[in-house]
Amino acid sequence: MAIREMSMTDKPQVGSTQQNEPGPYDIVLVGGRVVDPERNVDEVLNVGITGDRVAAISREPLEGTTAIDAEGLVVAPGFVDLHSHGQQLPAAWMQAFDGVTTALELESGLLPIAEYYDNVAAEGRPINYGASVAWTYARIAEKEGLEPEADMVWFQGAFSHDGWQNSLADDGEVERIITRVEQGLLEGGLGIGINGGYAPGYGRKEYHALAKLAAKHKVPTFTHVRYLSVREPDSGFEALGELISLAATTGAHMHICHLNANAGRDARACVALVAEAQDSGVPVTTEAYPYGACSSTVGAEVFQGDWLARWGVEDASAMEVNGEPMTQEKIDELQKNAPGTVVNMHFLHPDDKPEDADLLDLTVLYPGAAIASDAMPWVGKDGTLVEGDVWPMPEGAFAHPRSAGCFSRFLSRWARGGPGQEPKVSLVEAIRKTSLIPARILEASVPQMRGKGRLQVGADADIVVFDLATVQDNATFTEPAQHSTGFRHVLVNGTPIIRDGKELLEQRPGKPIRRDLVTTLPGVPGTGAAERVETS
Repeated sequence: MAIREMSMTDKPQVGSTQQNEPGPYDIVLVGGRVVDPERNVDEVLNVGITGDRVAAISREPLEGTTAIDAEGLVVAPGFVDLHSHGQQLPAAWMQAFDGVTTALELESGLLPIAEYYDNVAAEGRPINYGASVAWTYARIAEKEGLEPEADMVWFQGAFSHDGWQNSLADDGEVERIITRVEQGLLEGGLGIGINGGYAPGYGRKEYHALAKLAAKHKVPTFTHVRYLSVREPDSGFEALGELISLAATTGAHMHICHLNANAGRDARACVALVAEAQDSGVPVTTEAYPYGACSSTVGAEVFQGDWLARWGVEDASAMEVNGEPMTQEKIDELQKNAPGTVVNMHFLHPDDKPEDADLLDLTVLYPGAAIASDAMPWVGKDGTLVEGDVWPMPEGAFAHPRSAGCFSRFLSRWARGGPGQEPKVSLVEAIRKTSLIPARILEASVPQMRGKGRLQVGADADIVVFDLATVQDNATFTEPAQHSTGFRHVLVNGTPIIRDGKELLEQRPGKPIRRDLVTTLPGVPGTGAAERVETS
């Protein structure tokens, strides 16, 4: 399942094998630099949109009800974020300004799955949404006796309990965990979220059972590997080897989340290991975000004990809360009294150290790797979740800056290049990593994704129009609640949600991304009668 790059010597093709549909069209994007990463198109063209689909791509003028001037701007498929924990409405608007048209919660996942989709549909979203099935939620339910709720706040609260993080499950518990996860798959979950770094004490047989379940249902797993450490034993290298061995043994497609954080300062060895596995045909894929700092809760196992040595960082000031460097004494206090507190931790310093920038490049530019944000939910000054019909983001709202600026940062620093620096990646390749590659990672198991990540006749009209010269991430570690700029227009399912750089708050055209088979396993708590739903 390794995603390989199309040769850049392939000749560009306008449109697709489908013929243009007759006009006039609902919307015409006029004279933009159209980029289709699947066919290596990079040319000034006109795009016609009818309903929620691309209906025409032409060098000739097109007629439409609404014309949007795209001269001098890039017109590209909307970005697909495989790793977005910010599933709340204001978080979705923040990502829309970063060019994201589909934001999926796949690493951690959620449970119950049907509850998640019902809750989001009732509120509406400007961008497309979806989730995998959260193994950690199922594990917490069985180890702690807490029934899952389909939101991140419930998960953060579980860090006051330690039994689910650092203990083996017996055979009966494993069976019930697998049953809960399978029910989520049957309710339309997009795969299995395996947040292994938050529960590293789970058994090898439990992990094997999850991989077998994924292979049975032909869905990917999305794994935050068991160990985040540069030191052996129990290193990130070892954890990646465990994942690779299970993919090879079971045949399950296993996706490695945030390769940059998994590898850390051991990026050279870890990247080489993943490449060897892919070259051998092992079905593994990966992603990275363009930052040298991670975000998590202070009570997570990765920040316990000798965490400084395991991460290879010098002192506790590498960890920040609300942009303020920490001491170990303050960390100990929060772990005892407020373990769900969100923190950022700098494992690399790419802006200050060239060798760290090189390490980050190894993962961000890894061939076939998607760009994925690992966007966090936003919290207010009082530490409560920012949710509901709230926009703009409240003053002082906090999250990792990748929650606002991941894709703009990648475009501005890697595709445009910094002052006096040449781009490190072509525009077509940058769009491929932000749209086509993530769509391809999912499309074998989620047919909806076959219409995403492309700009072709018949594709979904999820489209971003931006100025490559000015696109910019504005979020910082001290002031993260600043949305990106440079995205002039953003369309989701053919409906503009950002027009001339301004949000259209009344528009919520986002659709659920969901596997369509829904049944019920007998004896699973909280499930109803069997049914089948359509999600296209």
